[in-house]
Amino acid sequence: MGFLSWLGISKPRDAPMLPDIQDNVRDSGNLFVFGMTHSGERVDERTAMQIVTVYACVRLLSNTIAGLPLHLYRYTGQGEDKELAIDHPLYKILYRQPNPEMSSFSFWEALMCHLLLWGNAYAQIVRDGKNGILGLYPLLPENVEIDRDPKSGDLIYTYHAYTDEKPGEHDKDIIFRRDEILHIPGLGFNGLVGFSPIAMMKNALGAVMAVERYGSGFFKNGAQPAGVLEHPGVLKDPQKIRDNWTKAYGGARNAHRIAVLEEGMQYKPISLPPEDSQFLSTREFDVEEICRMFQVPPHLVQDLKRSTFNNIEHQGIAFVQYSLMPWIIRIEKGIMKDLLLEEEQDVYFPKFNVDGLMRGDYQSRMNAYAIGVGNGFMSPNDVRRLENMDLIPEDQGGEDYYLNGSYNKLQDAGAAYNLNAQQDNEPDEQPDTDDTPDEETDDRFLRQKRRKKYRNGGM
Repeated sequence: MGFLSWLGISKPRDAPMLPDIQDNVRDSGNLFVFGMTHSGERVDERTAMQIVTVYACVRLLSNTIAGLPLHLYRYTGQGEDKELAIDHPLYKILYRQPNPEMSSFSFWEALMCHLLLWGNAYAQIVRDGKNGILGLYPLLPENVEIDRDPKSGDLIYTYHAYTDEKPGEHDKDIIFRRDEILHIPGLGFNGLVGFSPIAMMKNALGAVMAVERYGSGFFKNGAQPAGVLEHPGVLKDPQKIRDNWTKAYGGARNAHRIAVLEEGMQYKPISLPPEDSQFLSTREFDVEEICRMFQVPPHLVQDLKRSTFNNIEHQGIAFVQYSLMPWIIRIEKGIMKDLLLEEEQDVYFPKFNVDGLMRGDYQSRMNAYAIGVGNGFMSPNDVRRLENMDLIPEDQGGEDYYLNGSYNKLQDAGAAYNLNAQQDNEPDEQPDTDDTPDEETDDRFLRQKRRKKYRNGGM
């Protein structure tokens, strides 16, 4: 134990380590000493959540991912065809309830929040005697350390149970094997452990906190800049005058009170007013900076300065493609790696359903459905399923596929002309003059008439 540790001063657990660390499991990066920044503000995962834009971005990403349906699918063996693996024990855990105390929404919301703040998400895997999964329980990333077993070389996870979340395990270190932990790492240098985004962006977030502190102090002083009191003579007790002045005119409640100065005293402000220090512009830039950090479009955190009715829909689609999809794929791959057995990974796979987020406006959807039904790759019930409508019974054509009759395959182009050329050498059938049927009802007579028309060049 070092001297600083003996004093109770230590570095946050999930912060990047020094570059000269020898353990290749642990990440390396910039030193994160005491959480202090260049602005003098202390930044960690919890204080960062007190910044409005950080909270809005974390809430948006966490709620959006948690609200997506997560299903377990099974390949049917016919190309890429798949079906829901409802009979698999993992299906209920992923889709409905990971453990008796949490819904799937709460579970994935918590894990996504851990990923965004600490850069890692951990969950304990509870298994039965047959290696089947009975439940998943989230673990706080700040209490988890990853090392390698010096003998086997396998990863081991040490969880410091500092709270009463595990009865009977208070203030104990719990060792988990690799197959007992669901670990979803974020961006990292070695691919095994993600580093904390808050630790990496601590100086930028510290500047945001310093601006907020400046604004709070400004309004605390009655929206008046700091200044000095000048006295023509020598004061015996300047501290007493300062305290009396602060008591009488300091704070928002004492704003706009009329000051009375005696003995030739004068008040002169010395600090810049907010408009001169570009206070509002700095706060607006802070919103963009944090959105850039989490890759969230500003309009989704209520910053609509650059959003219009022409581009708002495309910005929403871009949010799904470039902000959500990397997280979704990261979670899906983590589930396959840690929750599916090796022999199951070629048969089963998890999949988030993002179709609801990719939906356009009503008119665009109806036009797309009309094209799909008219070209034979969507049935009426396919459309109604996407719109969450009741299905049409099969005997009424709900599962039928329709195709425009004027469409032909490319290799069939001109086939009708070849058929007519062959029929030129055939003698025309002479209908019985006594039993000639009506032209409007005899299909055979109409076909003969069309063939003659083709022979005459359409005349």
